[in-house]
Amino acid sequence: MNRSERKRSQTSDLNPEVSNWNLPNFLTSLRILFIPVFAWMVLAGYDWWAFGVFAALMVTDKLDGDIARARGLVTNFGKIADPIADKALMTTALVCLNITDVLPVWITVVILIREFGITVWRMALLRQGKVVPASQGGKLKTVLQALAVALYLCPLPGWMGIPTLIVMLLAVAVTVVTGVQYLIAGRKENR
Repeated sequence: MNRSERKRSQTSDLNPEVSNWNLPNFLTSLRILFIPVFAWMVLAGYDWWAFGVFAALMVTDKLDGDIARARGLVTNFGKIADPIADKALMTTALVCLNITDVLPVWITVVILIREFGITVWRMALLRQGKVVPASQGGKLKTVLQALAVALYLCPLPGWMGIPTLIVMLLAVAVTVVTGVQYLIAGRKENR
């Protein structure tokens, strides 16, 4: 690579103009488009199909972020659409489980108050130029919520009801604790 090519490469690295038309954004958009299909499957009683679609959507959640970071394809669209897709999928899953009388409503209420409360709080701080980064606890919360929902979606034998509930209660506890941790960390960092 000669000097001018190297300089051009360095300049493009410093100011990349990444198109919104890329694989991570496609996966995020696909996730959003399949949420109604997933909801229909849950409500229609297609348990294994609903589980399969939910698992696939959760895998695309992991993939889109990994691909975007690895290939330098992080876009403003992705930064906005990915968390929206995450919240929409989890909200839909929990509400559908409530509608089908599989999950107690109070669990959904607690999780959604924390999820949307922290999201609104982070957005308010962002408007002030203050950033509250995602935490490791937040990632654990997501994994536990996904596992708990997946267990509820599977047509498991009756004896699995207690272990499934325990996983969900653990997810609720981690959801609440990480919400409080976000508030404490954000308050300390943004003083």
